[in-house]
Amino acid sequence: MKRLDGKICLVTGGGSGIGKATCLRLASEGASVAVTDIDEADAKSVCEEITSHGGTADFWLLDVADADAVPKVFDAVAEKFGQIDVVVNNAGISGANTPTHEISDEDWRKVIDINLNGVFFCTKAAIPHLKKAGGGSIVNLSSIYGLVGAPDLPPYHASKGAVRLMSKTDALVYAKDSIRVNSVHPGFIWTPLVEELAESSEEGGDAFRKALDDRHPIGHVGAPEDIAAGIAYLASDDAKFVTGSELVIDGGYTAR
Repeated sequence: MKRLDGKICLVTGGGSGIGKATCLRLASEGASVAVTDIDEADAKSVCEEITSHGGTADFWLLDVADADAVPKVFDAVAEKFGQIDVVVNNAGISGANTPTHEISDEDWRKVIDINLNGVFFCTKAAIPHLKKAGGGSIVNLSSIYGLVGAPDLPPYHASKGAVRLMSKTDALVYAKDSIRVNSVHPGFIWTPLVEELAESSEEGGDAFRKALDDRHPIGHVGAPEDIAAGIAYLASDDAKFVTGSELVIDGGYTAR
């Protein structure tokens, strides 16, 4: 028996990168997966890959920063599949790489709206469904930069630090409802977005990759599947005694 058999899992930003790998992993564990994303083509493609391997999936367009749209999508997923058991708050952006005093109000709000408010809106929409299901799991994607600082991306770091503590707070608030809430903290992950940055960098793709590899004591950056494996664990009953925790998957980055 697969450890997510019978579970209904909703993933935000599920069309590419870590989100895509997560949808595929959850489906391989037996879950029915609601793939949500702002890119319809990407979300459809993930669903097609899942169903081609005998899994169950459907997609919904969702901008997690849209407070009105979020509950409508959650209700539609619950209507389609019968309930919601797991929510993976993965959608996020890196935002402006500018010193704090030079960041525009608009650039700051854009990152906070997606990375932090999006987690809030989705958690708020998820709780009634998880309560109705008798409990469940919320997995929030933070970052190594929700744990340590770096001299770049101030809005991103602020948002990911907030997600870390929001996860702990909600873990305490909803423990009585058998709802577990945990955060995942990836190191640098080789996603299509990072690969594009590498290829467009002045030093070239190989040098860019080596510089990232060298930041991790284990000797290389991570793959989206590395993070998806940790998310699948937190989503499953294997983690029934795990809540309010930080799952760090970073190749040793924060151990230094």
